Amino acid sequence: MTITQLIVCIVAGLGAGLGTGLAGLSAAAVVSPMLITFLHMPAYQAIGIALASDVLASGVSAWTYKKNKNIDIRHGVIMLISVLIFTLVGSFVSSLVPNGTMGGFSKVMTLFVGLKFIIRPIMTTKEVQANKSEKQKIQQSILCGVVIGFICGFVGAGGGMMLLLILPSVLGYELKTAVGTSVIIMTFTAHTGAISHFYIGGAPDIPILIACVISTLVFAQIGAKWANGANVKMLNRVTGILLCALGVVMLFF
Repeated sequence: MTITQLIVCIVAGLGAGLGTGLAGLSAAAVVSPMLITFLHMPAYQAIGIALASDVLASGVSAWTYKKNKNIDIRHGVIMLISVLIFTLVGSFVSSLVPNGTMGGFSKVMTLFVGLKFIIRPIMTTKEVQANKSEKQKIQQSILCGVVIGFICGFVGAGGGMMLLLILPSVLGYELKTAVGTSVIIMTFTAHTGAISHFYIGGAPDIPILIACVISTLVFAQIGAKWANGANVKMLNRVTGILLCALGVVMLFF
């Protein structure tokens, strides 16, 4: 591994880890476009490494949110089942798509979601979710899981972002519960997506994989601990600024 590759992996892990810990975003939202943009790695392999980086980072973040009682396990598991199935479908479809299409989508999605957090922050309260019937919650969880799973498997970058957008707006989660539920789901979807990517696309670059996994894990721990003690407005603002900065840099390069 060269010094340049190591620096790119550390910076990618910094952005991905903070995004995962702060807002439950998939590490692939940052890692895959960084590897594609700066190391010129094939998009399919980059997404596989990004998803693998997400497994430990999301798992550690989920534990932190669980300790603070900010996870909806019951409906998260229901959504997880449909997410896992359609992550495999999306992963297969993405192997048929040109590299440029996938890489470009990742960069634009990163910038778009960052702007959303700044312009229209998520301020939903827990009362919104409590007012829905159990049948309605289950139906919405399954439908959302289908959409999110396909996006996660297809481009990696979309899964965590879509969870964070859909859980508050469709299911009525308040932000911290949405983040906590998002990271527990992403722990399993990232694992499934990574395995399918490596199985279809072959073994990844091991040194780059290890560097990305360690860097993402360290910064995810820092982000999750800070997020559980931060107010909602600050959480929205910091997440938005982080994603916008990364999106702009990757688009320019």
